[in-house]
Amino acid sequence: MKIKRLVIGLLASCFFCATQAQTIPKEELTFLTAQWKGERFADGRPKIPDDLLKRAFKINIDDAWTALKNAGYTNQFEGGWKLVNDTIPVVGRALTAMFMPSRPDVEKSIKDRGQQQGRKGNTNSWPIEMLTKGDVYVADGFGKINGGTLIGSTLGNAIYSKTGCGVVFNGAARDLAGLKEIDGFNAFVRDFHPSFLQEMVLMGLNTPVRIGQAIVLPGDLVIGNKEGVLFIPAHLAELVISTAEFVTMKDQFGFEMVKSGRYTTGQIDSQWTEEIKTHFLKWLESHPELGKMTKAALDEVMSKRTW
Repeated sequence: MKIKRLVIGLLASCFFCATQAQTIPKEELTFLTAQWKGERFADGRPKIPDDLLKRAFKINIDDAWTALKNAGYTNQFEGGWKLVNDTIPVVGRALTAMFMPSRPDVEKSIKDRGQQQGRKGNTNSWPIEMLTKGDVYVADGFGKINGGTLIGSTLGNAIYSKTGCGVVFNGAARDLAGLKEIDGFNAFVRDFHPSFLQEMVLMGLNTPVRIGQAIVLPGDLVIGNKEGVLFIPAHLAELVISTAEFVTMKDQFGFEMVKSGRYTTGQIDSQWTEEIKTHFLKWLESHPELGKMTKAALDEVMSKRTW
């Protein structure tokens, strides 16, 4: 009976591999992101709500990094990028791809299977077929520059039309002038180079990848600006965003209170008394641009304060 179950399992696994190019099974992706309890895409990728993505545009990446660090997540940031436009942030859900140096036999098998599945073009276009609104295409191109250009302006336009977001590549891009013409688009890359993609093949699609010193899982919240890129695990997205939002509120409140002489920096930068909490919530009502907060939410964030 055990042998029969094993054979059935192997056959199912082979069937999956034959029908899903370079991806991991939905069950494995769900296992790796088990702490996410919300909605998922059909392939198992966590689907962070759109309202959280909108809020993420407004937070400070330093505050988000601190919230992650305090939660024990210290390998989620990577800097040292070149950008298409350093004034456009990139925020969205990660759809990942892992590329490796090409090997003729492996590349032929992968492309033959892809052709049978109806996939077109080189393997660097395959992840683009899977993108949806709000996705950020995150690819590990093993840092290759010459011949490591994962997109040019044509694929850049295709990506932006599907996602409304940008890309993060541990690799290169070409046609910087053309990419700059895509209104609203941005790319974080190691460099730009005029060459076409060569000697690279897609080995993982919608799988965990390494981007420099950071680990990225499909569905992670990606926040990128000229300071760098932060990859926030989906299950921590709301906590990190709420904490970063509060830090912004607290800082502005603190600046005003210290300047007016109402409170000292020591009072603002330590656990708040009930008097300060009441004053803060009343002050927040007169600053709707900063968002709203309930007394219960304030008590919750203050109880976990380590910053």
